[in-house]
Amino acid sequence: MRTDILIVGGGVGGVAAALAALRRGRSVIVTEEYDWLGGQLTSQAVPPDEHPWIEQFGCTRSYRAFRDGVRDHYRTWYPLTAAARRRADLNPGLGRVSRLCHEPRAALSVLEAMLAPYRSAGTLRVLTGRRPVAARTDGDRVSAVTVVGRDGAEHTIEAAYVLDATELGDLLPLAGVEHGIGFEAQSETGEPSAPSEAQPLNQQAFSWVFAVEHLEGEDHTIDRPDQYGFWHDYQPDFWPDRLLSLTAPDPRTLEPLTRTFVPHAPAGPVVADQSKDPGDRDLWLFRRILAREQYEPGFAASDVTVVNWPMIDYLPGPLVGVPDNERVEHLEGARQLSLSMLFWLQTEAPRPDGGAGWPGLRLRPDLMGTDDGLAMAPYIRESRRIKARTTVAEQDLSMTVRGDAGAVRYPDSVGIGMYRIDLHPSTGGDTYLDVPSSPFQIPLGALLPIRVENLLAAGKNLGTTHITNGCYRLHPVEWNIGEAAGALAAHCLANSLTPEQVRGDAGRLEDFQRELVADGFELAWPEVKGY
Repeated sequence: MRTDILIVGGGVGGVAAALAALRRGRSVIVTEEYDWLGGQLTSQAVPPDEHPWIEQFGCTRSYRAFRDGVRDHYRTWYPLTAAARRRADLNPGLGRVSRLCHEPRAALSVLEAMLAPYRSAGTLRVLTGRRPVAARTDGDRVSAVTVVGRDGAEHTIEAAYVLDATELGDLLPLAGVEHGIGFEAQSETGEPSAPSEAQPLNQQAFSWVFAVEHLEGEDHTIDRPDQYGFWHDYQPDFWPDRLLSLTAPDPRTLEPLTRTFVPHAPAGPVVADQSKDPGDRDLWLFRRILAREQYEPGFAASDVTVVNWPMIDYLPGPLVGVPDNERVEHLEGARQLSLSMLFWLQTEAPRPDGGAGWPGLRLRPDLMGTDDGLAMAPYIRESRRIKARTTVAEQDLSMTVRGDAGAVRYPDSVGIGMYRIDLHPSTGGDTYLDVPSSPFQIPLGALLPIRVENLLAAGKNLGTTHITNGCYRLHPVEWNIGEAAGALAAHCLANSLTPEQVRGDAGRLEDFQRELVADGFELAWPEVKGY
């Protein structure tokens, strides 16, 4: 196969990259390991984590079109109440983590609709169920990538530009692209919170998410998971209780915090603004994706909530930098942890009436697109990261370091983002690092490897550190990263330039940035303060 631009990985960044390149008339092939495009939004079943200004500014036009599309999807096809239908800022699940908590399939429907015209035109080809296994290089260029399907069939795809939008930066080692993993040493990054020595196997925990409803008076208790005995007694050194409990550290203060979990308990107004309320005190409401009160009576017997909590963060080991057999072991361990959490909720979780367990909790495999009810893919927080022309470090955006000066301003900005430096507990035994950051820019140099000319980072694998990955990894930022990468590849093809030629020449850079602004990118923040 041959194409102008090959995008390996069809997650949030991969879809955005494809849209940008396709709008510019290029031919695109997208390969994706799982059956669904959309990554965090779909196969990983994580509603978007966003900053509090998202309804007004702080994302690209196409990301806003996606958000609007999700709301229109519900207004068009769901029996919303009149009051819910009238809300311009409709939040389908009334979850507290975000102003747009939705089902994975809703996001999938919208993303597929956004890509549909290009499928029809023949400029886009999507190959799902395929992962990269080899790359062919010619000096400092990647000339082809081989992907393999579940049936063992291989396809080799040649392209002028290759974008790595995989969740773990899988293409980087295959193509010999210089990259790092885990926690860098302070001597390398200069970061105040970095360790004295590098810790490559110290990576943020990943999680295997699932969704449940609750049907009072019914018993949907699953079989006791094989590893339940292990997880039932598992307590990290820095954790205030066993992992299978409702008590965990407050990410921001590290003090023990016992959450509530009571299906369908009266909740009061929902505040979906993480600058004011993290939203995680009530776990039923935290990541709720379907709120029955917003639909006509009788439509839904239960709310549906996503379990993506601190208690299912998998800590025994990472997915990158370990042998394949250990990787498989950790993937299964994460699945067992999630099933164990469900079994504990069904059989042992404390109830307000003094009883134990919620046997009416029922998995929703139909919403996950799987047989077992867990998400199609694990939720990945940290990737391999390219050694980039520009590396964003803690001192570039931390409010503790920068104060009122705000984040470093980059002349080669290709977008903006905002989230706290939010590092979950790690495989190296670290607890949370969740501290304020300033609204930041995405430098073009962070998308460019130090050597390879025609491979671009299009997701969480850009030039950040273990620490700054904590705020560059969220949905609207990953979308902007991917969209910028797709736009850059198309721009280079149209103008016979290399990415470094665009970045290194003030006039060419201005031309590209002007193109981005016309396409709905925001390259700088208005006067807002971080949190």
